[in-house]
Amino acid sequence: MPVNILLINHYAGSLRHGMEYRPFYLAREWVRLGHRVRIIASAQSHIRAQAPHLAGRRELAEVIDGVEYRWIATPAYRGNGAARVLNMFSFVSRLYRQAQALAGDFRPDAVIASSTYPLDIWPAHRIARLAGARLLFELHDLWPLSPMELGGYSKWHPFIMLLQAAENFACRRADAIVSILPKVREHLEAHGMAPHKLHIVPNGADPEEWLAASPALPGVAGEKIDALRRQGKFIVGYAGTHGVANALDTLLQAAALVGDERIAFVLVGGGPEKLRLQRMAGGMRLRNVHFFDPVAKQHVPALLARFDVAYIGWQRQPLYRFGIAPNKLIDYMMAGCTILHSVEAGNDPVAEARCGLTVPPQDPAAVARGLLALFMLSPSERTALGERGRTFAMTNLSYPVLGRRFLQACA
Repeated sequence: MPVNILLINHYAGSLRHGMEYRPFYLAREWVRLGHRVRIIASAQSHIRAQAPHLAGRRELAEVIDGVEYRWIATPAYRGNGAARVLNMFSFVSRLYRQAQALAGDFRPDAVIASSTYPLDIWPAHRIARLAGARLLFELHDLWPLSPMELGGYSKWHPFIMLLQAAENFACRRADAIVSILPKVREHLEAHGMAPHKLHIVPNGADPEEWLAASPALPGVAGEKIDALRRQGKFIVGYAGTHGVANALDTLLQAAALVGDERIAFVLVGGGPEKLRLQRMAGGMRLRNVHFFDPVAKQHVPALLARFDVAYIGWQRQPLYRFGIAPNKLIDYMMAGCTILHSVEAGNDPVAEARCGLTVPPQDPAAVARGLLALFMLSPSERTALGERGRTFAMTNLSYPVLGRRFLQACA
């Protein structure tokens, strides 16, 4: 039976606007299954490549691939300071004030609060109550635990206390909780969640994008990586953000330890740490390390197809005890890459899929040993590892599969 689903996600994007993609992919699957979906998002987001054009309006309605969008005007911000908090409060308060209109106009059967921070649970609860709808809370990251453990905030900080009140409210009052992270049950039950409420729906990939991918990789990255391959180089690649959390220092230190001229390290992407990493590689005189600018989303499959081994690394961080679900890792699997995973977490998708090798985090010697072990495998053995990852992702992490799994929580 078709239902109306109202998805509230402050940072929701689309293929037109850029990240965050998960809300769009899920919503599109629900539309394809015959449901009506409306996404409500802020017009301001620090992770989108392109902002919706409101032209001074307070909100904008548009339809993208059958998904209804309602963009809400909020104050601009940069960074993680007071301006971002003001942006959050503006979005949440607008939703709360419009709850009656949203409940009456759209008439949702399910309302999903999904904005990373949990403050949107309050307007979502009001809309759901007014509409007689089922209330869901989607957990991306653990707030306020993330800013406490990563940012050093006290649990007595007023904003942290507000976030904790919102998380507690969501655990007690939501009809169902959908978590991207797989190891959160104990934490959520400690904050009031009944055991039967939890559903695990990780991040995923759109199989259409991979099946339709072009083998060509245009631009400088394509030319130079193809040149490395013609020279017979074994390509260890990384594609994504160059940030502190991505442990690329460890990869560069491992490159220095490997010291095998047959192995080339290719880092593709941008981010706040990129310039420092380039200087670090220069200072270490790493002639086997090559940096490239980001490639367009549609060219990522062609890029990953050129990697012999794909690297993903993490900091040693206690917060990862609740599990991980990185989009980058799913892309690697969909590309059929052999993966070197440097992590210590509550789960390990690489070990689960048996598509590569896992080594401890922030340990250059362990990363170097892992790379050499994968280097010594035959091409057919690496291909078999990659195919296991692709099969695992298609079976468990494709959005047609995840969209149906998420709908079980809406029922």
